[in-house]
Amino acid sequence: MIKKLVIVFITVFAIQAQAQDGTASPYSFYGIGNLKFKGTAENRSMGGLSVFTDSIHVNFSNPAGYAGNNLKIWNNESRPVVFTVGGSSSNLSLKSDGGSQNANSTTFDYLALSVPMGKFGLGFGLVPYTSVGYRLENLNAAGEVDQRYKGDGGLNKAFVGLGYEIITNLSIGVDASYNFGNIQNSALQFRYQDGQPLQYHTLENNRSDLSGINLNFGLSYRTMITSKLELTTGLTYMPKSTIKSENKRAFSSVVADPAVNQEVVISTIEADLESDNLKTTDLTLPTMFSFGAGIGKPQKWFAGAEYSLQKTSEFGNPIFTIGNAKYVDASAVAIGGYFIPDYNSYSSYLKRIVYRAGMRFEHTGLEINNEAINEFGISFGVGLPVGTDFFSNANIGFEFGKKGTTKANLIQENFMNLQISLSLNDRWFLKRKYN
Repeated sequence: MIKKLVIVFITVFAIQAQAQDGTASPYSFYGIGNLKFKGTAENRSMGGLSVFTDSIHVNFSNPAGYAGNNLKIWNNESRPVVFTVGGSSSNLSLKSDGGSQNANSTTFDYLALSVPMGKFGLGFGLVPYTSVGYRLENLNAAGEVDQRYKGDGGLNKAFVGLGYEIITNLSIGVDASYNFGNIQNSALQFRYQDGQPLQYHTLENNRSDLSGINLNFGLSYRTMITSKLELTTGLTYMPKSTIKSENKRAFSSVVADPAVNQEVVISTIEADLESDNLKTTDLTLPTMFSFGAGIGKPQKWFAGAEYSLQKTSEFGNPIFTIGNAKYVDASAVAIGGYFIPDYNSYSSYLKRIVYRAGMRFEHTGLEINNEAINEFGISFGVGLPVGTDFFSNANIGFEFGKKGTTKANLIQENFMNLQISLSLNDRWFLKRKYN
């Protein structure tokens, strides 16, 4: 157990040491950033499908997944304790009517632990919820840099959840998340006279410190519909919640060169947000609902589909209001599955590998200049058994897709994502055979 914990912490340290901004997407400029997928690398390799649950992976998308069946190999006495940690790297090709550019980002995605407790199951961990990381410029009619925008930060979730197996193969669960983080953005306005930049320019800095609690409810049901085929269904519901935002704004006179991404502050004035009732604002995290179902042969193959709806039209916070953007309800469809040639093979390692694939289509709920920002992705991945117990595994996933459009002076992102995770299993609780 100690060796496995050491591996987990080394992995987390390595991911954090290499981490840059959690995203390089220009669309993280809007709202509180890009919504991060709340799921494991295994889920993402199946198009984001999270309806499937088993005893050797953590499924923190649906808290009902913390409970489940014991393992036959352990005489049906226990499920394993599961540690999981993951990170990802993204390569973006940004394309607009005015040109193209490449961007990269690397991020820590999650750290979680699931512990069996009889018919109950406990899960807790840390996962990013949104991510902000953009560098944008506007040009004036003369082709000079008019405004320069920067943004960093995001919202994180520290969660704890409890699942309970009501009857065999029917589980319910709930998790509570403490949301915390900050978002920092700046806007630099350049001034010119006779085509030459003036000595002093204006810089606006904003910072919002976010905190709040929300709940997520889940249900999972599995049943054999024939002697070999199993039906799996899952449902989650996250009610609307409110997060407090403590805001600061400052205006500075700076010396800056449009050709160099650097500025020197000469003087600063703090804005009086109190008088505008913007010092403390309430941000709405919208209601979210998902339902999925799939069919498969246990420990051999699985194929399923999932639909989710998020009431992003409920999103609101005066400090984040932007004139050319609005939010409507978001929706997403995911289709995917896995295949294992022979999970119990002793003669061939390749036969024990889990092969995953999937695809997804998402309407993000964000509309800019009356254009809907949609996202599409195709994913592939493998689960590589590690150790001697056949339960622990390393997971590698790839996703290719695009987001946005070049219409209405917008940007299209063509992305390639790499996800890596470890799912390590151990047995903590043993029944005494002798007193």
